[in-house]
Amino acid sequence: MLRIADITYSVEGRPLFEGASATIPAGHKVGLVGANGAGKTTLFRLIRGELALEGGEIALPTRARIGGVAQEVPSSATSLLDTVLGADTERAELMAEAETATDAHRIAEIQHRLADIDAWSAEARASAILKGLGFDNDDQRRPCSDFSGGWRMRVALAGVLFAQPDLLLLDEPTNYLDLEGALWLESYLARYPHTVIIISHDRGLLNRAVGAILHLENRKLTLWSGPYDQFARQRAALRAVQAAEAKKQDARRAHLQSFVDRFKAKASKAVQAQSRVKMLEKMTPILAPEEAKKVVFTFPEPEQLSPPIVTMEGTSVGYDGPPVLRRLSLRIDQDDRIALLGRNGEGKSTLSKLLAGKLQPCDGKVVRSSKLRIGYFAQHQVDELHLGETPLQHIQRLRPEESQPKLRARLAGFGLGADQAETVVGRLSGGQKARLSLLLATLDAPHLLILDEPTNHLDIESREALVEALTEYSGAVILVSHDMHLLGLVADRLWLVKGGAVASYDGDLDSYRRELLAGDEAAKPAEKAKPKPARAVSRDAVLALKAEVRKCEERLEKLAEMRERLSAKLADPALYEDARIQELEGWNRKFAEIEEATARAEALWMAAAERLDAVEAV
Repeated sequence: MLRIADITYSVEGRPLFEGASATIPAGHKVGLVGANGAGKTTLFRLIRGELALEGGEIALPTRARIGGVAQEVPSSATSLLDTVLGADTERAELMAEAETATDAHRIAEIQHRLADIDAWSAEARASAILKGLGFDNDDQRRPCSDFSGGWRMRVALAGVLFAQPDLLLLDEPTNYLDLEGALWLESYLARYPHTVIIISHDRGLLNRAVGAILHLENRKLTLWSGPYDQFARQRAALRAVQAAEAKKQDARRAHLQSFVDRFKAKASKAVQAQSRVKMLEKMTPILAPEEAKKVVFTFPEPEQLSPPIVTMEGTSVGYDGPPVLRRLSLRIDQDDRIALLGRNGEGKSTLSKLLAGKLQPCDGKVVRSSKLRIGYFAQHQVDELHLGETPLQHIQRLRPEESQPKLRARLAGFGLGADQAETVVGRLSGGQKARLSLLLATLDAPHLLILDEPTNHLDIESREALVEALTEYSGAVILVSHDMHLLGLVADRLWLVKGGAVASYDGDLDSYRRELLAGDEAAKPAEKAKPKPARAVSRDAVLALKAEVRKCEERLEKLAEMRERLSAKLADPALYEDARIQELEGWNRKFAEIEEATARAEALWMAAAERLDAVEAV
């Protein structure tokens, strides 16, 4: 259990927390959300003890281990697998001690502890985590120095997941992942056995991997039960109620003040007027919630071109070696909204660079409309901005003939106001830098806009604004993103990049997600499987298996209801008073039992479902 009690903390005189409190029961998965600059990352540093509180207390169980992703794994000669294995320091120390220990009792203690922490399956577990994050078996044996900083961040994430701390703190973990890695992480976190708090702007992750939202607003913390979409609906409803109450109170206050103003000088009404003055003084002001600042992206509109705007015939493309993509025959029209799907390394970015003209084909041809303008945004371009220049200077260099008011209007159209326009890029937030890069990519009103991971530095409101802008945009869009919410709302065509080819994907995003989570075995062609002789299965046997599956499903439903009731009970702040600590421990034990029972029930259900599928396939 994590208890945050009445904390206060300021940065350079600006208060980030004032009397903020929240309690996270053990084993809960929580998404931490709030406006950029509200103090989410600072809260993580306070929990880890890296910063000293000005007031209040943050309490964790004795000897609880806190884990988070390091800024970067060092570039070393250590293999990825050994780096991840070394992240579990207790196991590493025990394994080293086991090599040198001579005392029989100590040797027995070491072996018992190694068995308790499942040390002998460690390599298989570490390898599975690395594979889920995009590293194949050969990659796992290579040294860290072979990989770029972004890939080493994945290794850092793999290390903390493998170590399984009691409290896992993740700050934007999907920023370094592709769609496949992000979906794997969602699934992994949903099964993680301890407490998790995630700072994220990925609605898919916040809807599927967490069961509660911790909202940081106005220097206070509020814990909401349920995933992000439920939180958003409940918060919108609460804000509507607050606004209505404030409006009613304003009307009541105006009515009372009107009476006082009219009759305060009349002797016959003086007492009544005075009583209303007292009523006004006693009224506690109800403040309407502040309207969230409207986030916008204003893309300039291109003129219409005759279709198609891009065609490929027998096109192959690569780098210095063999082609990455071969024999491409594709067509793009100006009204296309295309999402590129495919595992990491299959060639999505290569195709994006080919379309953008940053790579030339090594075979075949690419035909583009003679008037075609292309806008290209890739994550690395945010890092290529001139840190010592302001956004205004960036855009002045590209539009020297335009007046300053017009340039500032362009910046404002991407959410960069007067203050940000004159601030050097090095002092802007990641989201503000991404906005500037998007502005530069769309400055010429491109007919084809290619976006490779555009949302990594954008908060939820900015992502929604980007969806709205892309929906209204009259040019073609090619999207590569791990944000399934963005892909689902913008893309109307899916291209699968796989095995050196690009082809239309017939299913939808949900079916693609199911395929990825099913694993590699499901993707193997049926013809490669060894045929098994068919055996007759009795109708009674099939009915019995169906009954077993149904029974398992009913058991899971009951456990889910019990878990929901317990979560609501544990969210009651009164339960955490000192006088009720024994009662709290009892409820926590019950919650842990429910979690274990659910895991066992899910295993039984999966086994029963597999047996049923096997007999029905005969």
